[in-house]
Amino acid sequence: MMAMCTLILGLMMAQVAAPSVFQVRLETTKGAIVIEVHRDWAPNGADRFYQLVTSRYYDGNRFFRVVAGRWAQFGINGDPTVAKAWRDRAIPDDPRRQSNVRGTVAFAFAVPHGRTTQVYIALTDLSATQDEQGFVPFGRVVSGMEMADALNSEYGESSGSGIRAGRQQPLFDGGNAYLDRAFPRLDRIVKAVVLP
Repeated sequence: MMAMCTLILGLMMAQVAAPSVFQVRLETTKGAIVIEVHRDWAPNGADRFYQLVTSRYYDGNRFFRVVAGRWAQFGINGDPTVAKAWRDRAIPDDPRRQSNVRGTVAFAFAVPHGRTTQVYIALTDLSATQDEQGFVPFGRVVSGMEMADALNSEYGESSGSGIRAGRQQPLFDGGNAYLDRAFPRLDRIVKAVVLP
């Protein structure tokens, strides 16, 4: 029931523009991470992130790709029905206005205009590689970076990897049940909320 509500609410909000600046608190199993989103950095990315947070899409998501000192990625819903419904709902690319430095937050993608729901937190300065590839920050961590650094990285790329690696199908098919069985110590987002 919750999954269907998440899906319906998210689809209904498709045309809602995000505030010009807003903060999102990710309540994680390691503690709170607060992301400040700037719509002028990436309007399409900011709008999509706002839509996903307010529709509770990220609640219960696992940080399925954490590489210590590089990135922490999340954004495949734990309910396969919801994850698959959003998988192809891509947004247009935004031009990059900020560099992918430590603490920035950007959507992951495999092809141009292919950003959907997966997001990563840069755990180091990734500008040398990510900027030229078209990754566009839409926000930055303003509180709780130590929590992001502490996310469990023991599984690295093996628990899903990036979109481009082509190894995420088990996450879409099995959701959190698969991840909890195969990678039981992954950290997760308990709840994601837009702060007042």
